[in-house]
Amino acid sequence: MSASYADSGVDYETLDAAKRDAIRAAQATVGFGALRGAPLDPAFFGEPAALFQVGPARLGFVLECLGTKSMVAAAYEELTGEDHFAAIGYDTVAAAVNDCCCVGALPVVINAYFATGAASFYSGTRHRSLVEGFAHGCADSGATWGGGESPTLTGLVAPEQIDLAAAVVGLVPEQCEPLGAARLEVGDEIVLVASSGLHANGASLVRRVAAGLERGLRTELPSGRTLGKAVLDPSHIYVDLLAALLEASVPVHYASHITGHGLRKLMRAERDLTYRIDTLPAVPEVLAFLSDAAGLSVREAYGTFNMGAGFALFVQAGASGAVLEHAERLGHAAQLAGRVEAGSRRVLLDPLGIAYESDELELR
Repeated sequence: MSASYADSGVDYETLDAAKRDAIRAAQATVGFGALRGAPLDPAFFGEPAALFQVGPARLGFVLECLGTKSMVAAAYEELTGEDHFAAIGYDTVAAAVNDCCCVGALPVVINAYFATGAASFYSGTRHRSLVEGFAHGCADSGATWGGGESPTLTGLVAPEQIDLAAAVVGLVPEQCEPLGAARLEVGDEIVLVASSGLHANGASLVRRVAAGLERGLRTELPSGRTLGKAVLDPSHIYVDLLAALLEASVPVHYASHITGHGLRKLMRAERDLTYRIDTLPAVPEVLAFLSDAAGLSVREAYGTFNMGAGFALFVQAGASGAVLEHAERLGHAAQLAGRVEAGSRRVLLDPLGIAYESDELELR
């Protein structure tokens, strides 16, 4: 079969244009925070998290939706009886806290949004598993679960489904500067930190692919694992790594959470810089299978999925060794993958002969 991400209902070109409209509207409100003594930094519009200041404290804020991965968990439970909703709760936290880290803000408080279509969702084990997974994600992020909202949206959300999101407030450590595009320099080294697999991006395409397979989510991968189980592996949380790097004064300049848009996200910063990758991580089995089953070209696959790179750290030349040491100590697989060069805004994946140009990632 052939199924692009747009075919599954996720059309980045349309969605990114809508995001740019929202950013333009948001920019008109930028001065209001200062009236309350909490000015927002306009340089961070379009970054994964907002950055604002309260007294001497610099805070990050982000709201992130999990997407449709919960639908995969519900479908797989119906097929096999296996409850993977703890991983779904964990994923919801991961999607938000990893974004918060991108501005150098370590999570402090996390709130949950659990919107169901009917109260019947809370029968059985799903809700307990979801809550346990969300709490586990908060603990691994070093943040307090501060509250949330759990509406029942009859007629808006399907009766046996749930829409999940998390909102995070993070704090930039007192001795550190926020991570931002202005800090990027020619010569910076790019360290890619491994993903666990799908993470929270691409579940709509997963569902479309599974629908075209004889055994659906029970299709066996070469390893013998089922597609459904592999897709539902929980995301990695990278807060511990960033916290260690900031505490050790490792000169991190920028960070990117590799989610939607795949490795195109390496050029998220609005700078005329070229991001050259000469070493790529191993592709997780599940992502290789999905790319092949969907009929994606290599270029489409790397522009859609994380393909094994869950988080990118851009560090001062010579600092990658320290990043790799901390990553290994904390159990994260990481590698020096490339560098920042002078040139136009683009991503070059040299091992694959692929170039993503500036107009292929327009988020502002």
